[in-house]
Amino acid sequence: MIPVLYADEHIVVINKPYDLLSVPGKGPDKQDCLWFRVQQQGFPTARIVHRLDYATSGLMVLALTASAHALISKQFQQREVSKRYHAIISGTPTEDNGIIDQPLRCDWERRPLQMVDHEQGKQAITRWEVIERLSNATRVHLFPKTGRSHQLRVHMLWMGHPIAGDRFYADEAALSLSDRLMLHAEELAFTHPASSEPLHFIELAPF
Repeated sequence: MIPVLYADEHIVVINKPYDLLSVPGKGPDKQDCLWFRVQQQGFPTARIVHRLDYATSGLMVLALTASAHALISKQFQQREVSKRYHAIISGTPTEDNGIIDQPLRCDWERRPLQMVDHEQGKQAITRWEVIERLSNATRVHLFPKTGRSHQLRVHMLWMGHPIAGDRFYADEAALSLSDRLMLHAEELAFTHPASSEPLHFIELAPF
């Protein structure tokens, strides 16, 4: 069962498990996904508004009507949605916080991987701050200003501190820290598509 934090006739907010697709992939072995499971849990009209990576856990909002989908999608497009992620990264940054502004594009020869590219990449901005320094890793909060594919994972790699357990981008040291990707969408805030009331959800990281 997918944990449901909030639901009404317009939207449903859930906590996505890690290692689960947001939407179906190509092939019969990639049909199981969050969207399908939510529909089977009593929300047959659920529509995907945004996605989390297969390996990432955390908060997602799904629309239950066409109008709700359009209105929330517009909030994401206009960067009016507030998002906070919790991650454990390999090593220890010398600074306590910072902003990464590095453009990203698909690494076509190694799809679905992404890469920093200052000529063809699209703007990608992430703010980060240290929560706790561990012996060989660091807990951080990540605040993406843009929503590029794999943005947080590639930006942490670019910084020299890949996310623990990242099977795409981590080196052996970072991979050995965890059996799962240590990235969780912990906080989500947006405006209700029908009432225009501000909504704010927090689901603390399970690690």
